[in-house]
Amino acid sequence: METFELQVKPRTVEGSRKARNVRRQELIPAIVYGHGMKPLALEIPEREFLKAIQTKAGENVMISLKVEGVTLQESTCLIKAMQHDPVTDQISHVDLMMISMTEKITVKVPVVVVHGDEAPGVKEGGALDVVHYEIEVECLPTQIPEKIEIDVKDMKINDVVHVSQLVITEGVQCLLDPEDVVVAIRPPREEEVAAPAEDGPAQPEVIEKGKKEKEGEDGEAPKASAPAKETK
Repeated sequence: METFELQVKPRTVEGSRKARNVRRQELIPAIVYGHGMKPLALEIPEREFLKAIQTKAGENVMISLKVEGVTLQESTCLIKAMQHDPVTDQISHVDLMMISMTEKITVKVPVVVVHGDEAPGVKEGGALDVVHYEIEVECLPTQIPEKIEIDVKDMKINDVVHVSQLVITEGVQCLLDPEDVVVAIRPPREEEVAAPAEDGPAQPEVIEKGKKEKEGEDGEAPKASAPAKETK
């Protein structure tokens, strides 16, 4: 797996207000931690970080960290967590974890389904159901798969793919139950037909008395008679 070199600077002032100032400068507040080291606050150039996660490895990209003015015992790290702004969806904070190239780590690998439109079950109206979009695995940093690909072109309705059927690189251990379903083709839902209303005897129109005055020929209420003239 390729390694992306990232030049960063220590972040000397912390706090939410200062973090907002960092983001205004197109920098991302971050923290890196690992075995035997004190957590270090950083500011990462946003443009360079986006280039890193847009590689084939995605968020599992291995980053070679170069911190200005700081010598690190280990320099290779992985993205442990990312926070996003709820309004703009921009990355607002990043957690990085230092790793050893000789120690196994746990990561989540994306599942990629191919030939979904060609599956006989889909053509017959079935629904392709991806139960797990990521698979948690354990392996050495150099063995992290970029993706786990599942070809569904021969799947029919009610066919499933279990974890035990996944094709995974040697040396990579899947941490899910082997019997867990990863992908399935569900049968089409039957539309519920509303039951016809029971035909009952016609209800006679009820005429309410005392609510309306007798209507005239044109359907209008009769006009009130003019008041009698006063006799002098």
